[in-house]
Amino acid sequence: MTESAPPTGTSAPAETSHPGKGRNLALATAASVTAFWAWNIVAPLGARYTQEMGLNSTATAVLVAMPIFVGSLGRIVVGAMTDRFGGRAMFTFVLLGSVPPVLLVALGGTLGSYALVLGAGLLLGVAGTVFAVGIPFVSAWYEPSRRGFATGVFGAGMGGTALAAFLTPRLVNWIGYLPTHLLIAGLLVVMGAVIWFNLKESPDWHANTAPVIPKLKDAAGLAVTWKLCFLYALVFGGFVSFATYLPTYLRDIYQFDPTAAGTRTAGFALAAVLFRPIGGVLADRIGSKPVVLSSLAGIAVLAFIVNLRPDGEIPAGLTFVAMASALGLGTGGVFAWVGRLAPAGKVGSISGIVSAAGGMGGYFPPLVMGATYNAADNSYFIGLMLLVVTAVVAFVFTIVAIRSPKQPARQGALKGT
Repeated sequence: MTESAPPTGTSAPAETSHPGKGRNLALATAASVTAFWAWNIVAPLGARYTQEMGLNSTATAVLVAMPIFVGSLGRIVVGAMTDRFGGRAMFTFVLLGSVPPVLLVALGGTLGSYALVLGAGLLLGVAGTVFAVGIPFVSAWYEPSRRGFATGVFGAGMGGTALAAFLTPRLVNWIGYLPTHLLIAGLLVVMGAVIWFNLKESPDWHANTAPVIPKLKDAAGLAVTWKLCFLYALVFGGFVSFATYLPTYLRDIYQFDPTAAGTRTAGFALAAVLFRPIGGVLADRIGSKPVVLSSLAGIAVLAFIVNLRPDGEIPAGLTFVAMASALGLGTGGVFAWVGRLAPAGKVGSISGIVSAAGGMGGYFPPLVMGATYNAADNSYFIGLMLLVVTAVVAFVFTIVAIRSPKQPARQGALKGT
């Protein structure tokens, strides 16, 4: 597998630039921010649900992880549907389809019903499928040598996680629990309208009307799909699991209240958001492999340091920001491979499978953290050591199983600029 050419049997996409690509990238990213906020409205209030519903650590972990489950698996189907119906229709569907689950979460929380919030969280996963819409959409707008940048910028839409962590607890304190959820539902409706009336498909995009199941089987038959699934499950899954479980972790280890934990989680998410496009740009220039290797090495080292529980606001804060930066760098680097290597008409299917793997990579760690938490020692040793080992395995896998190109994929494009 190389970074500089598409798979055998496909022609390299032309280096064509289209007017309006920046505007459409910005709109797609804004839609992603809004959907990510909705996708993550349960986790920042995990401590509130724990106290009001009398939950143990395992029940809380299941609650905050539930939206990730459907959001992950749903990306497979939504990615294939984007190849067929286009980004405009699918963005609108995801945004408006997220409104009823948000309202159900509001109802469940108001009634103090764990079952209702859990079920609503399951449905809320539709918001998490937005990523599988955006990757093929922005990839169609940008020439291959700039797709690392494009997917990196769009991927920064996961900054909605930072908004969820920072604003949701504060809005609950300022205007109340129910009005907060009504406000988020209203934002989803407004953004859905903005997308429907303003977003445009790339001139290079053509509907792939082939049946969905054969397309998915075809994408699943490519070795590159599964190699990138493994790597993305670690880097993006690591981000999602930290972003969803960090408020609970900070409460247990550092005794922060929900607002203080949310503020620090927002800082974590923001660092990952800022480094994702950096990872994409670096992948365009020097190739994805060195970017991903740097990310994996950083994750392994920093997970070990997190386990040591650095004391003090600055040492602990810098450790988590560095971890977020390493994860963000890796997400940008891995998905730069997807935009460049996927054959025309299959970007949605492949990105759907890979992004689903990333989401599922974020689903299980919170459950593991909750199940292995040692209350007697107030320790998450097992969960964090599993992350260290997995990062080391991924580092070796990347060296052995993924060959470097003879020259950076961006080099040829740079000569012509």
